[in-house]
Amino acid sequence: MLILLPAAAHAGLAGDLDWARRTGCGFAAPAGPLRESPVLDAAVRRVASGASLHAALAAAGYTARQSSAVHLSGNVGDGAVAHTLASSYCATLRDAHWREFGGWRRGSDVWLLLADPAPLPRAADAAAMSRLILDVVNEARASGHRCGRRYFGPAPPLVLDARLGAAALEHSRDMASHELFEHRGHDGSTPAQRVRRAGYGPYRVVGENIAAGAMTGLEVARGWLDSPEHCENIMDPRFVQIGIGYAVAPAGDYRVYWTQVFAAPAQHAARGH
Repeated sequence: MLILLPAAAHAGLAGDLDWARRTGCGFAAPAGPLRESPVLDAAVRRVASGASLHAALAAAGYTARQSSAVHLSGNVGDGAVAHTLASSYCATLRDAHWREFGGWRRGSDVWLLLADPAPLPRAADAAAMSRLILDVVNEARASGHRCGRRYFGPAPPLVLDARLGAAALEHSRDMASHELFEHRGHDGSTPAQRVRRAGYGPYRVVGENIAAGAMTGLEVARGWLDSPEHCENIMDPRFVQIGIGYAVAPAGDYRVYWTQVFAAPAQHAARGH
C-alpha cells in the first residue's frame, strides 16, 4: 500500500530541499526546484525500512539514470532540515542532473531520495527500438545461448513482420491502458487470437514475451534473455518471424509495457537447431 506524507510535511521537505540547493550551498546560479514524485515517495519508504536503494527503486517501478539517498537523523525537526542539508550534503545537492525527489519523515529521522529519471521511450522511436531489440535477439540466436539450465544452439535469424508488430503493439497498449501485466488481454484475448486479429493468417506456432518497467530496448531485451522462459521463446528455432511493440503509461506503476510476438506461418517447415 502506498501511503503518502501529509501535504504540509511534503511542502516543508520540498522547500527545505530547494532552499539548501539554491541558497544554503552557494550555487553560482539558482537550481530549479525538484519535482516531487509519488513513486519516489514509495521508494524512499522502502529505503527507510532497510531496503537497498537499487531494490527500492526496482520495487517501486522507477528507472533512474542516477540516484542518491540522504538520511538525516537526530535534531532535524521543522526548520533544521534545510540547514543540515546545506552543512553536510552540498556535494550531493550540487549535482545539476537531479530532477525529482521523494521524502519520508519518521520521528526524528528524515529520508530523501534524489533521482534523474530515465527518459520514457517515444512512439516516434518505435522502428529504431524494434531494430535494436531484433539485433540483440538475433545475436543470441546466431551464437547460441543458455536459457537457465537448457542450452540452445544457433538458430536462423528472426525477421520483423508488420502484422506481428501490430499484435504486439495492441497488447502493449492494452496493458498500459488498463495497468495489466499478463498475456490475456482485458477483453479476454490470447496471444494467438491477437495474431489472427492482426491478419497474420494461418500459423504453425505462436509465442509471446511481455515485460514492464524497462526504459530502453537494450534493457528489456537483456531482461528477456536473462529469464529462462522468455529466453526459450527467443531461441526457439520453430519461430521465424517476430513483432515488437511498446506503450507508455507515464502515471502508471511500470510506465512502459513491452511485448514480443513470435510466429511461423503454417506452410513453413520446421527447422532444427
